[in-house]
Amino acid sequence: MINQKISDENYQRVINDAELLYTDTEINKTIDNISKAITKELKTSNPIIMPIMIGGLILAGRLIPKLNFPLQVDYIHATRYNGNTRGGKLNWLKKPNKSLVDKTILLIDDILDEGITLSEIIKYCYSQGAKKVLSAVLVKKNIENKKPAENVDYFGFIVPNVYIFGYGMDYCEYHRNAPGIYAVTKS
Repeated sequence: MINQKISDENYQRVINDAELLYTDTEINKTIDNISKAITKELKTSNPIIMPIMIGGLILAGRLIPKLNFPLQVDYIHATRYNGNTRGGKLNWLKKPNKSLVDKTILLIDDILDEGITLSEIIKYCYSQGAKKVLSAVLVKKNIENKKPAENVDYFGFIVPNVYIFGYGMDYCEYHRNAPGIYAVTKS
């Protein structure tokens, strides 16, 4: 797979032509709802919250301050995309620094599509002695006739099987900072 880069002109065209699926206001309301559900379940568990980089960074940054209970933060970085629009072999870039032994872990990511990366990260956490591993994503992709390799405990939106970006999700390593969730148009 070739690492795709987009020119300044194409960068602007992608966002101008994209379809806005969810606004910043809708996303913030959904993050509030996710935080309430997480707080209800994890408030007495002293968990380690681990964003999955890079996509989980923005959701984690919005979500963690809303979790008003004792917790620790670490992060994990494993990817199958490496700047491409299709996944390949899992590449581990950073494993957590904290011990996971007998801990409850909450993984935070941007999107669940096939669930392969998330599944491998969950297996890794259990192999390191975690007693419970939960996951939260902003978006679940509805892939027809295909069940993801892993499911999530908390999610915000379900989107059709289209290429999306914004709020941590990228298009060729760009647009993670888009102020909403957008679908790339075929043009």
